[in-house]
Amino acid sequence: MLERIEKLQIAILGLLIALGLIVAVKSGVSPFKQNSVTVTGSAYEIVTSDAGNLEVQLEVKAPTKAAAYSIAKKQLPEVISYLKNKGFDAKKDVDIKAANGYSSYKYYPNGNTSNEIDHYNFSQKILIKSDDVNKIKEASLDITSLSDKGIDIEVQSTNYSYSKLADLKVELLKKATTDAKQRAAAMLKSTNNGVGKIQSVRMGVFQITPVDSTEVSDMGINDTSTIEKKITAVSNVTFQIK
Repeated sequence: MLERIEKLQIAILGLLIALGLIVAVKSGVSPFKQNSVTVTGSAYEIVTSDAGNLEVQLEVKAPTKAAAYSIAKKQLPEVISYLKNKGFDAKKDVDIKAANGYSSYKYYPNGNTSNEIDHYNFSQKILIKSDDVNKIKEASLDITSLSDKGIDIEVQSTNYSYSKLADLKVELLKKATTDAKQRAAAMLKSTNNGVGKIQSVRMGVFQITPVDSTEVSDMGINDTSTIEKKITAVSNVTFQIK
């Protein structure tokens, strides 16, 4: 008896669902209609770096620490003179870092290190900063020419940055969201639906890359090696469908 009642209840429930679907179809409303759509929009801008820095390292190798220091003391003013001739202000643009040094030891014929000092290595880092990025680039390409004077100097790094990046990010996010709305409208047009209110917005990571680069990263990219940069913003937006 109980089994028969359960079967009857299931049959009645199925009938009610079927009637509900028929009413929905006749009224023009699909019970399976999606009420939102999520679209990814993007925007980018090409910018020119407005600040740069160049880090170089003066290196000296001599039999003793005192000799190495003496040579470096004579060569450093020549490096500063070179930078002045390139248009840098020695006090404002040039920062001389703390010096470092270490001893290199002679080897035995069997390859083991002895306790006898072979020579002393002295190094002095110099950081050059400027708002003139082209001047930084020119110096980075030419400064090793000091080797003609017997000065061993190596470029450690060259970095370029854009000071108005924070403001640009805000503007690009606005444009990326507008782009997402336009894409949503294009997608929904064929279904005779429109774009409603924004339900949620999720900002993607920024990609700061060389202009011709197509590289992307889930963690974002922050290129500092080039003067011209492409800054791309991505926005994932969920819209109501109306």
